[in-house]
Amino acid sequence: MAHPIQHRLSNMLSSVELCAGAGGQALGLEGAGFSHECVAEIDADACETLKLNRPEWNVWNGDIRKFDVSAYKGVDLVAGGLPCPPFSVAGKQLGELDERNLFPAALDIIDEIRPGAVMIENVRGFLGAVFEDYRGTLKAKLQKMGYWCDWRLLNASDYGVSQLRPRVIIVAIKHAFKDGFEWPEANTHNPPTVGEALYDMMAERGWRGVDAWRERASEIAPTIVGGSKKHGGPDLGPTRAKAAWLSLGVNGKTIGIEAPDPDFVGTPRLTVPMVARIQGFPDDWKFYGKKTSAYRQVGNAFPPPVAKAVATKLALALECSTIQHAVKSVA
Repeated sequence: MAHPIQHRLSNMLSSVELCAGAGGQALGLEGAGFSHECVAEIDADACETLKLNRPEWNVWNGDIRKFDVSAYKGVDLVAGGLPCPPFSVAGKQLGELDERNLFPAALDIIDEIRPGAVMIENVRGFLGAVFEDYRGTLKAKLQKMGYWCDWRLLNASDYGVSQLRPRVIIVAIKHAFKDGFEWPEANTHNPPTVGEALYDMMAERGWRGVDAWRERASEIAPTIVGGSKKHGGPDLGPTRAKAAWLSLGVNGKTIGIEAPDPDFVGTPRLTVPMVARIQGFPDDWKFYGKKTSAYRQVGNAFPPPVAKAVATKLALALECSTIQHAVKSVA
């Protein structure tokens, strides 16, 4: 029930990723045919996760406000999952006044690199009325750099991920490429339920109650909440989220170490690998660090299948325009 991210045969396009976290977006870009010139991330454990799974990647550990990108001018794509708290309805929604707002740093990097396209992920709160002026300013700055800009709210469940997880995807693309871009269409079928997605993992130690549990866990998951270093621990989110998980037969108060044993009676907990599968990671993707750190990396990630869906459309736009230009040059 995992979500394999298939490698394309040729990596024709290059990328630099900001705030890469544990690699959710990076995996999606890889699956869409982008090679990684550099992946930048401030969290040390997340950087170790990236190195553990892709030792060939160039991982830069630090604050992107101090990231020297002079060596990456002209890459095809700048991508990033910029910090969500400045725009999250769960926070104070300080936006540009929040010290964690990295949009200005990202715009400076985009201005210096001038990639063919840009792809930024953020929370649904970014679309709130309170940020209308900020969105307009962001679009104006990108247009001044020569980009067509658009954004859309996408639900992870429309792309095979077993949770709703609405996220805003901001796309900016040079005018030479924009006619070739279109947003990905939603899948025509529903994703697996929690019970279907996690049945084999819940059953791996012989739990006798797993069949009944699968029947109860008959919906997709609520949005997984990762929390931050300041707030939140290894649990499945605030009170409302825990109640939603409980209706699916999952104890969301803590994260488990292993699947239930054969004689387990009660409400099982999810392990980090189970949460990672619900988030759309392939089963062979490992997370570095202790349980709390590993869970936060998973919970804050951009689901790889969603990133792949958008990045594939960007790749097609960039490649088609490049091929057309080459044909015209030969002619």
